[in-house]
Amino acid sequence: MKPVRCAVIGAGYLGKFHAEKYAALDDCELVAVVDADEATARTIGDRHGVRALLDYHELLGEVDAVSIVVPTSLHHAVSHDFLDAGAHVLVEKPITVTVEEADDLIRIADRNQRILQVGHLERFNAAVLGLGLAEEPPLFIESHRLSPFNPRATDVSVVLDLMIHDIDIILDMMGSEVERIDASGTPVLTDELDIANARITFKNGAVANVTASRVSMKTERKMRLFRPNAYISIDFQNRVLVRHKTGTKEMFPGIPEIETEESVFESGDALLEEIKHFIGCIRERREPLVSGRAGRRALATAIEISQLLNP
Repeated sequence: MKPVRCAVIGAGYLGKFHAEKYAALDDCELVAVVDADEATARTIGDRHGVRALLDYHELLGEVDAVSIVVPTSLHHAVSHDFLDAGAHVLVEKPITVTVEEADDLIRIADRNQRILQVGHLERFNAAVLGLGLAEEPPLFIESHRLSPFNPRATDVSVVLDLMIHDIDIILDMMGSEVERIDASGTPVLTDELDIANARITFKNGAVANVTASRVSMKTERKMRLFRPNAYISIDFQNRVLVRHKTGTKEMFPGIPEIETEESVFESGDALLEEIKHFIGCIRERREPLVSGRAGRRALATAIEISQLLNP
């Protein structure tokens, strides 16, 4: 098979890792990196022995696939141009700034029969893959995604920066439409929301309580699921999945015992798995795990939460 000719648009903090993964894959050929900063583009280009460009337009029609790792405000324009030129696109989350922009990208990808994948990296966490989102939907979910302050990605609120990871997983897990959202939050160190909580009620009666903070003193990425006769906890950071469920024996007369099963997954490379998945979808012409429509769904919910907090 001919290698898939790939490029990375945006070679900054995260983009340099995208370039590294493409360069490591045998069925890919990293042909160029693009960045508005000439020194950044040259550094990453020289590291992998590929072209370093300042203007992505030079690559339109020249590559099969791209990772788009630019500021969110540019996601639509850059993705639009590459999809329109016939390239497959992996765009970092959130997919776009507005739902209308997301709809536009989905239309172009469908029209040109191109893969549009959104970089919700947590879907490729080994513990999430071990859980299996297709299992019976939970009745209640509680999630916490907390981190110390980092000046990167402060162009968007904590809802679009951090909470959207959990929103994406929860929406996929529930398989039900959102009925109501209640939310609270506040800026702390930036002009955007830095800490937020949302209570999402679904039409099937399930509820998710979601908290995200980028001004915490510790890092925590955990989710707890409550299903009939089962409680499951996921530690995304340490890749630990614990299942508690009722057993066949009795703990007390008429009360079943609780069986516990803990799975600890080896340290994996979620970004490498995400990019391998992207290339596999291109070769096999199949819908990605996080399609444009999934990215749009998460964005719409995140925007609704943000609007509740900034009426």
